[in-house]
Amino acid sequence: MDGVHAKGYALTLFLEGFIAMRVLFGVFLALLAVPASAALRPGAVAPDFTTRGAVAGKVFTLNLKDQLRHGPVVLYFFPAAFTSGCSAEARAFAEKIDAFRAAGARVIGMSADPVDKLAAFSKAECAGKFPVASAGPAIVKGYDVALGRQMEGRDITSRTSYVIGRDGRIAFVHDDMNPAEHVATTLAAVRGLTAKR
Repeated sequence: MDGVHAKGYALTLFLEGFIAMRVLFGVFLALLAVPASAALRPGAVAPDFTTRGAVAGKVFTLNLKDQLRHGPVVLYFFPAAFTSGCSAEARAFAEKIDAFRAAGARVIGMSADPVDKLAAFSKAECAGKFPVASAGPAIVKGYDVALGRQMEGRDITSRTSYVIGRDGRIAFVHDDMNPAEHVATTLAAVRGLTAKR
């Protein structure tokens, strides 16, 4: 290969590499724009559901529409009962439950765990102060909270908190796998809702 052809070949390789880098950079930027997990947006109608839940270890049938008759609902999804982050989040909600009630809201935790495991979790980590309920595949899909991983054959849900107004519409969404801010942000959103009345 003579010098001219070698320079042309090198230039071609450089341009192909440059184009590939631009494509990869574009993909990287697109991934940054996508949230960690998809979630329903404010203003969307919250899918109604009926499932089994537990409070203070006692199992009962929970219906979202019935819960909304009493005021706004904070529906928070968590990956799995008795994991460190989920236990800490449940204890944090339990500590602030009086503030949620004072603002007129109910708190309901949800995961894809079976109801017997959630019954034990409701006593141990939620201190019997609010219900936790089992999110079957239809609920997980309806609220767009599948994390894309499984545990014990069940989908793990993302850590997404919804504040649902009495009108059945999503008023606020906190979608973050770190449990630290879910309680504070949802309580502020509930207080904002009740202040508008």
